[in-house]
Amino acid sequence: MRNVTGEQLAQVDNPDPFASPVWRSPVYRTPESVIWLVQLLRLLARVIWFAVRHPLADAVAGLVVFTWLRAGWPGLAGLAGGVLTALVLLRLIWPAWFARLVSGPARNRWRWWFYRRHWHAVMTIARLAPVLELVRRDALADPMPALPIPDMTDLRALPVGRREDGTPFAIRLQGTHLLIAGATGAGKGSYLWSLVRAMLPAMAVGLVHIWACDPKLMELAFGRALFDQYGRYAADPADIADLLEAAVGEMQARAQRFAGKQRDHTPTPEHPFVVVLVDEIAFLTAYQADRKLKDRILAALATLTTQGRAVGYSVVAALQDPRKEVLNIRNLFPDKLALRLDEPSQVDMVLGDGARDRGAFCDEISADPRTGAGVAYVRLEAAPDPVRVRAAFVSDDDIRDMTTAYTAGLLAEVPALTAGEAA
Repeated sequence: MRNVTGEQLAQVDNPDPFASPVWRSPVYRTPESVIWLVQLLRLLARVIWFAVRHPLADAVAGLVVFTWLRAGWPGLAGLAGGVLTALVLLRLIWPAWFARLVSGPARNRWRWWFYRRHWHAVMTIARLAPVLELVRRDALADPMPALPIPDMTDLRALPVGRREDGTPFAIRLQGTHLLIAGATGAGKGSYLWSLVRAMLPAMAVGLVHIWACDPKLMELAFGRALFDQYGRYAADPADIADLLEAAVGEMQARAQRFAGKQRDHTPTPEHPFVVVLVDEIAFLTAYQADRKLKDRILAALATLTTQGRAVGYSVVAALQDPRKEVLNIRNLFPDKLALRLDEPSQVDMVLGDGARDRGAFCDEISADPRTGAGVAYVRLEAAPDPVRVRAAFVSDDDIRDMTTAYTAGLLAEVPALTAGEAA
């Protein structure tokens, strides 16, 4: 079967002799002169249409041209003076007509031009228009080493990592509770230890205490000496229940002392800010075999999350399974952070309805620890759209070094921190 060639029709070349013939449309090359002629005709049509739609502008332009041709520059100057005089007389004698025919239309036209010129920028600043961003590289692709220990602790902005736009990412603990959800190996420990690392200066001067609950005996045990010196530590479920109930008792006693005197808590050595750190909270609230023990733990956590914020108690909990039957008090945590999750439906369970539709693709975070560990999505108070972040990686050596430094007295000088600075 031969190929048919020609200017009008051409068969697509196919080496298979038994294939059905496939034809492509003919290609016509338009002469350049025809293209220029068409463009000139389009321009002429637009000019004519503009003249038809703006008769007043046509009349003014015609009058100016006629005056220029008849009297030259003196004629144009006289014409301008006459128009100005007429406008002044109209403004003085008939101000209502002047506002209706001259100043009103002129002001509206100026507003239309001015606001249209700046409208896109105004809508973008007001977050009423979507931002178009060209991402050339993933700023969170490479792991970050542990952040340096800050000189002072700000409980409203504890540095833990970096945002996708390259700016620092900080977490607020004062006046709120934090829930961290993520699958096994997603990097929950990076956030826990980064928070502890950021609070070390305040812990050293007695303004922050951390009460750690470590049912797995694998994550928080590395820094047990820190918690023993600057708070409390428990690993057995019964001991954890006692710890949480003790926290509830101290919290309620502090609330009775502050009642009628102050509404906000300022950390002091006498009344420090207390962070109840619970790793793998689901083991305590859902998978605990002892029913009475589970009820005690759940009741204590519910009391802390409902009454603790105003008197300086904050609960930071981490879990793998965010389902309601696993943690039925998850709505008591105002701030939530979602790392890699197993199912798309779990994203909305953690971050709220519509979070995944807005871009929180937690189920698509890489399972490779180098590229995905510590990557998470968080909803900030100022914006409804989730923000992609990554926590700095605090290694075992980093934990040992800071534990040794803050428990064995190896620090040359502990940074001073006042109660006001801690707040």
